[in-house]
Amino acid sequence: MRFLILHGPNLNLLGKREPQIYGHSTLKEIDAELQALAAAHNAELRCFQSNFEGALVEAIQQAAEDCDGIVINPAAYGHTSIALRDALLAAQLPTVEVHLSNLAKREPFRRQTLISDVAVGSIVGFGALSYSLALTALLQIATAQSTRSGEQ
Repeated sequence: MRFLILHGPNLNLLGKREPQIYGHSTLKEIDAELQALAAAHNAELRCFQSNFEGALVEAIQQAAEDCDGIVINPAAYGHTSIALRDALLAAQLPTVEVHLSNLAKREPFRRQTLISDVAVGSIVGFGALSYSLALTALLQIATAQSTRSGEQ
C-alpha cells in the first residue's frame, strides 16, 4: 500500500505560525510520525508540501498512478480551489481531508470547503493527531478494498 500525504500552503510554517491555532508540531515532526505509522502497517508514504496550487494538482495526478489513497490538508486552498477538487475527482482515490483546527469554530469563510464532499471523510480540530487519524482511516479502507478484491 502506498499513500500520498499532501500539505497545502503555509503548512511549511507549522510550529511557528499561530501555534495557538495550529499547534506546536512542525511539518517535519508530523511527517515522521506518519512515516512510523505507515511502516507499522507495511505501507509507504510520499509526503509533499507546496504553497503552489498547480504543484498540489500535479501531485494528486501522480498519486492516481501509484497510490492507494490520499490524506490532504488543503489549508486555505480547501476554501477556494476548484482545481484541487477536480484533480481529486479525476484521481478516483479514497481521500481524507484534514484540518488542524476545528473549522466550525473559525471565521465564517473557513467553515465550508470545496473538498469535503469529494472526500470519504474529513478530520478536523485535533491538531497534528488529525493526520494520524486520517491515515489510520485510509489504511483500514485500503485493507478492506484489497480484501474484497482478493475475495472476487
